[in-house]
Amino acid sequence: MNPYALLTAAILSELVGTTALKLSEGFSRPVPSVGVVVGYGLAFYLLSLTLDELPIGVVYATWAALGIVGVAAIGFVAFDDSIDAAGIVGLLLIIAGVYCVNVLSEMSTH
Repeated sequence: MNPYALLTAAILSELVGTTALKLSEGFSRPVPSVGVVVGYGLAFYLLSLTLDELPIGVVYATWAALGIVGVAAIGFVAFDDSIDAAGIVGLLLIIAGVYCVNVLSEMSTH
């Protein structure tokens, strides 16, 4: 399977787990608490599969960076978290970094 498809699925699973973590209210709500365990468990499993074909630096940088951007977007949309101009610039720089690592750099295998 395409390692970038697996990495995308890992990122989405992490976003589910992190959103469930917010909704679990300190693990006091059972359904979101199960979502945390399943989301993070699946995320780490899928992440491990990507390491068969991509360098760990590329995988982790991409996973962490897009997780940050995704969680910030979810927080803004679903939880009314605030974001200012500096935050938007920072998130855009993170996205630019992911582009550099995955497209411009020779770190990743093409």
